Amino acid sequence: MSADRKLVHVERIPIRWGDMDAMGHVNNTVYFRYMEQARISWFNSLGVMAGPEGQGPVIVNASCTFKRPFTYPGTVEVRTYAGKPGGSSIPTFIQMALEGAPAEVYAEGAAVVVWMDFPQNKPIRVPDSIRALLPR
Repeated sequence: MSADRKLVHVERIPIRWGDMDAMGHVNNTVYFRYMEQARISWFNSLGVMAGPEGQGPVIVNASCTFKRPFTYPGTVEVRTYAGKPGGSSIPTFIQMALEGAPAEVYAEGAAVVVWMDFPQNKPIRVPDSIRALLPR
């Protein structure tokens, strides 16, 4: 990862038998679930619990590049990196590897998170408490 990205969270997710598809590997949609779980765990660790009456992060886009297939059994290590925040947005980047072999990347993803005021349904500035944890 480049210098303008900071490792902010590592999540370990066991591969479930049901994550696999007819081809015998983890289905491509499940990679997005792994990224989602890592992102939610990261925000939870920061005390961010988004709810319809408050404010919090939403995803405005997400992507994934599949490099190698995961298969059962195993544990996916999901590393979440954050980039420099914009006014209301935070770019995030994901690397997924098999636990025990972190140098071999199986997939890379990205998502832009926008901080929202949910009752107003409008983007707002990323809170300073979150900004302080991100690259500058």
